[in-house]
Amino acid sequence: MTIRPLVAGNWKMNGTPASLEEFRKVAAGYDNSLADKVELMICPPAVLLAQLASEKSIPVGAQNCHSAVSGAHTGDISAEMIESVGASAVIVGHSERREGYGESDADVAAKAEAAWRAGLLAIVCIGESLEQREAGETIDVVTKQITGSLPDGTTSENTVVAYEPIWAIGTGKTPTAQDVADVHLALRNALVERFGEDGKKIRLLYGGSVKPSNAGELMALANVNGALVGGASLKAADFLGIAEAYKAIR
Repeated sequence: MTIRPLVAGNWKMNGTPASLEEFRKVAAGYDNSLADKVELMICPPAVLLAQLASEKSIPVGAQNCHSAVSGAHTGDISAEMIESVGASAVIVGHSERREGYGESDADVAAKAEAAWRAGLLAIVCIGESLEQREAGETIDVVTKQITGSLPDGTTSENTVVAYEPIWAIGTGKTPTAQDVADVHLALRNALVERFGEDGKKIRLLYGGSVKPSNAGELMALANVNGALVGGASLKAADFLGIAEAYKAIR
């Protein structure tokens, strides 16, 4: 089964209007030969969504949304607001939201449903801590998270799952290729068990210190259908280098 991979860049709390130059470099490097092999997306801070979306060169997504359509939620943005400026996706359940803001699996599932309500792709993040990995709990933790964070109605068209081991985010450390393969296989099995044949098509991204130097090995693994890229997405050359790793193996 052929699944078109997705390489999405999460800029986190980085970027100003001057960052448009890097975005345009990514767009310029996203030629037909690369676009035929892999889908690219950039998820900038909310203040840049409209500006980047207006370029109409590569898809953009948001980094978070509220589950409500509107209301007294100071500082939040709804999925409908995100869609209204031309974005096509939203990241939900990133570990930095789960840990820093206490978001539960139920909160993440509600945000995923909000994304669908607005016609957005939900990029649902899961991942274990270092303590959980060292205790041998990785598979149990991520399986529980994927079960609780994906609502009924999840399909390969409305949802992408991103596995990001918390201890590998921004640290320069990555699990071994075998570790990643084992987790992604467990996630694939969980998706198929719950969603049947469509579970085979839901894209599973790997995230956590992905860079051009390790992208080839990671992207070649079974059940790894792309990457959610943090720091390396801030530089066009690095981000395109990760995408080129997919082009090289396909």
